[in-house]
Amino acid sequence: MRTLSRAGALTAGVSAALLCAPAAHATAPGDNGTVKIHDARTGEALRRNEPHVCTFYLDAFGFDDAQQVDWHIEAWAPTAATKGKTVKSGALTLDTDGHGRTEDMSLSDGHYKLFWNFEGEKGAAKHKVFWTDCAGSQGGGGGTTPSGSASPAPSAAGAAPGASSSVSPSSSAAPSSVPSARTAGGDLAETGNGAPVGLLSAGAAALVAVGGYLVARRRKAQRG
Repeated sequence: MRTLSRAGALTAGVSAALLCAPAAHATAPGDNGTVKIHDARTGEALRRNEPHVCTFYLDAFGFDDAQQVDWHIEAWAPTAATKGKTVKSGALTLDTDGHGRTEDMSLSDGHYKLFWNFEGEKGAAKHKVFWTDCAGSQGGGGGTTPSGSASPAPSAAGAAPGASSSVSPSSSAAPSSVPSARTAGGDLAETGNGAPVGLLSAGAAALVAVGGYLVARRRKAQRG
């Protein structure tokens, strides 16, 4: 009885393993990749979709080794007059990592839908909807100066608005209000009323000396 029980348990385990094996491969080869819309200025390593672009490319990740891809882009509502009209198409062979990208391309401003069909496809085609808006993005540059406008040249420090920033060679700086220590001839400078600064200094020193003498003499007289 024990032998039969063990045999039954072994049979049940093998049956369960066989039943679970297909589930482990539920993701069919070829259907496990993804495709993104990328702005032409975006690097290929980014795996985030960018649905608003001007110049753009298609970037695929995670597909099978050297998988063959056929893709096309259709004009889409609400901007398309006739929904389903193919406006771009192409083919692509992915690399050994299942990665690949198209060349940069552009379309008239509007709404579109990408259909991405590939070798070994088990389900529906991969697809992405996106908008192109070159007018709103300055042609995709993002850093151009609007037409008809120019940055004014910076004016010189202290200059009135609209005045030229250049300084005429013949113009000279305003004279300083502080008198110079010496004149061009080397003489002592004069005060505003014409008196030499040196003479005034000498007179002040003499007055200080006379005052000191008188104070000393008075103190001597008081002691005596």
